Amino acid sequence: MKPYYIKLILLAAVILTACKKAPENKNVLFILVDDFGYNDMSFRNNTFYETPNIDQLAKESTVFNEGYANSRVCSPSRASIMTGKFTARHGITDWIGAPVKEEWRKKERFNKLLPSEYIENLPAENITLAEALKQNGYNTFFAGKWHLGEEGSCPENHGFDINIAGIGAGSPKGGYFSPFNNPKLEDHIKGENLSMRLADETVRFIKNNKEKPFFAFLSFYAVHGPIQTTQNKWHKYREKAKNNGIERSGYTMGHFLPVRQVQDNPIYGGLVENMDDAVGHILNAIKEIGLDKNTLIVFTSDNGGVVSGDNFSTSNLPLRGGKGYQFEGGIKEPYFIKAPWIENTVKETNTPVTGADLYPTILDLVDASLLHQQHIDGLSLKPILKGETLPERPLIWHYPHYGNQGGEPSSIIRKGKWKLIYYYEDERNELYNLEQDEGETTDISTKHDVLTNAMKKELFTYLTNVGAKYPLKDPNYNYDLEQTYLNRIATEKLKNLEIERLKILEPDFKPNDDWWGSKTKEN
Repeated sequence: MKPYYIKLILLAAVILTACKKAPENKNVLFILVDDFGYNDMSFRNNTFYETPNIDQLAKESTVFNEGYANSRVCSPSRASIMTGKFTARHGITDWIGAPVKEEWRKKERFNKLLPSEYIENLPAENITLAEALKQNGYNTFFAGKWHLGEEGSCPENHGFDINIAGIGAGSPKGGYFSPFNNPKLEDHIKGENLSMRLADETVRFIKNNKEKPFFAFLSFYAVHGPIQTTQNKWHKYREKAKNNGIERSGYTMGHFLPVRQVQDNPIYGGLVENMDDAVGHILNAIKEIGLDKNTLIVFTSDNGGVVSGDNFSTSNLPLRGGKGYQFEGGIKEPYFIKAPWIENTVKETNTPVTGADLYPTILDLVDASLLHQQHIDGLSLKPILKGETLPERPLIWHYPHYGNQGGEPSSIIRKGKWKLIYYYEDERNELYNLEQDEGETTDISTKHDVLTNAMKKELFTYLTNVGAKYPLKDPNYNYDLEQTYLNRIATEKLKNLEIERLKILEPDFKPNDDWWGSKTKEN
């Protein structure tokens, strides 16, 4: 059956089974932050970044300490949120625009494998979360980063009534201060802060739709590179770094790239606080409008904080790695759910969950009918909020690519406390007990060979069943060329990164000329 007809059948099922239509007073606000690390919040005993508004939201929510994005990079994770499916099933396994197969050679990294192909837009046959809520009487709104396809596959093509700034690009083309260079975001004031503008647009939508149930999806471009902040906030975080004591060395060498080990980047610190200011703006507005008691709020990120590649912005320690990596720092996220109408809400839980669970959870919490054939890999987390438990289940990640940050082509399965990583370059396995070793320092696969083999079998049974694609060996691979490249990274690149790290902490540091917000009034 053609995908178009499948979607029509599923949409009809939504209409026919929507007898549990959401009451008018149950609204949904979904806040998605880009590249925001698990430990980039002050409520996790972070002494550098300041996130008072996010901290307050965490206090009012159920905090999922084992909350995961469905990928180590953005587009796949976002597609999982929208579809309720793991990445290997929906087919977007890398960030849209990443080179595949022979095109990867142009990166001149001389790797052993050629990354597999992937789907380059959100498949139209899916009923997205927005479409499901729309069929249940919701007005739908999107603001910010989309990165799930170009024209024809933008938010307005997947169930959102309004789209502000959602385009195919994965980073803010004009940076974080106007002019934004975004065809779907009109410039108002030169130097206007992008994060606050997106929050303003979201507040405007909520005020105009407060009489009817709404679904507002605020998808910050922050804290993705190019990282920028105001001069005042740069100065504030430079002083914090200085007072905390500036480490002589900030990096260690990873498998392919250096990995940042310290949180002392004043530009990133300012960018994080700019984003937190915007979160506070919208949360305060919801309370002022009188909707805080009947608005479900979800807060999460699409992948780990950036420790390599991009802008080498932060550190996720004690978690290993970051964005693009197969380790916990690449996929473990801030993950909160605030459902004001759930009595005796659990304040925190260690149950492993993923972004794919948010689709059925939101439907369940607003009393809309679940679509089990759509969110097939996700489970409603409503029982957890009520103090109940979920059955143990396998969580699957599939990334047959290299990416920009230094991670390795691999697939992952987590079940309970156990995490298995399978590497495609050399077909090896790594097994970690995350309850005892959250930093993934000790591979225990050889000590638990029966468990390792069983988890590997379960992983590949799933991947085979959903038609997963795999990387291929590059027939042009040259060991000597790769080693020459890696030696250059471990010497020249590492040295230059250390110089740059200290440079932006100097009192006379000046940003690029196009950094509009560096000398403007605080937004």
